[in-house]
Amino acid sequence: MYLPVANLNYKHLRYFWMVAKAGSIARASEQLHLTPQSISGQLSEFESVLGVALFRRVGRGLELTETGQRLLGYAEQIFALGDELLDAIRDDATPQSMPFRVGIADSVPKMVAYRLVEPSLGLAEPIRLICREGRLTTLLADLSVHRLDMVIADRPMPDNLNVRGYDHFLGESGVTVFGTQALVDQATQPFPTLLDGAPVLLPGADVALQPRLMRWFESQRLRPRIVGEFDDSALLKAFGQAGAGFFVAPTAIETYIVGQHAVQVVGRIDTVREQIFAITTERKLTHPIVAAICRLAQHDVFGGALAQKSK
Repeated sequence: MYLPVANLNYKHLRYFWMVAKAGSIARASEQLHLTPQSISGQLSEFESVLGVALFRRVGRGLELTETGQRLLGYAEQIFALGDELLDAIRDDATPQSMPFRVGIADSVPKMVAYRLVEPSLGLAEPIRLICREGRLTTLLADLSVHRLDMVIADRPMPDNLNVRGYDHFLGESGVTVFGTQALVDQATQPFPTLLDGAPVLLPGADVALQPRLMRWFESQRLRPRIVGEFDDSALLKAFGQAGAGFFVAPTAIETYIVGQHAVQVVGRIDTVREQIFAITTERKLTHPIVAAICRLAQHDVFGGALAQKSK
C-alpha cells in the first residue's frame, strides 16, 4: 500500500491512537472531550482515506485488525517523537542557570559568607549556587583542578602550597566580644578587665584570628581561662550561646549575632581585625559572578572601600 505523505491526517491518526489505547470509542471520547459520534465519524473517514479497516467490533468493544496493530506501532513512535520535540523546545525557551561553585573555609563566619555570596543569586544571569565547606587546604586543592570557581577564606593563600592562585581582598572588620546574660551578670569588672580569668572560647589554631586575639590579650595583660578552641565558627557560636564562655565575632555582623544567638555585646576590639579574601585562579577577575561578589562586598558586608590585592 502506498500512501502519499500529504494524505496523512495527523488529527485522524491521534484519534485512532487514543481509541486503540482506550479500547473503546466511549472511553476515548471522555479523554478527548468529544462526542462518540464525532470520533466515530473521524475514524470512518480515516479508514476510508487509508482504504483499510483498522478495528473490528468484538462484543461491545473494539479490537485492532492486523493493519491497525501495525499502524499503532507507527503512531506510538510518531507521538513519542512529538513529545520529545516539545520538551526540547521548552528546554531551549527556559533560561539555563550557570553553575557557580564556591568553597567556604570553615573558619569563615557563616553569616559573613552568606552576605558575600547571596547577592549573586539576584544577578541578571541565573545561576545555580553550589557551596562546599571545609578546611582551606582541601578547598584550594579543589580550586586548582577547577572543581571550584572561588574560595572564601579568612587569610591569604598559604605560600607553602603548590597551587596557583590569587588573593582578592574583600574587606575587614573589627571584632566584638559576646556573652550570655548569665556570664555578663557574673562579671564584676568593666570590659576588657572582666575577661581576666573568665571562660573564653577561642577560634582554632588554623583560624587566622586566633594569634591576633592572643597578642591582644597579652597587650592588655589579660589571662582568660581558655575552655575550648573551635575551627568551625558555627560550632564556636553554639557553645557560646549555651554559656560555655565569652567569644568573638566580626563587628560587621554584630546585630545578627545578638539576635540569632541570644547573647549580649560585652565590648569591641577595633585593633583586632577579621579579614576576608576571595581566592581564585585569576589574577584579573573575568568571571562575572566572582567579579560581582568582589564588587558588592564593600556594600553588603564591610561598608568600606574595597581594596583589591593580588598575590
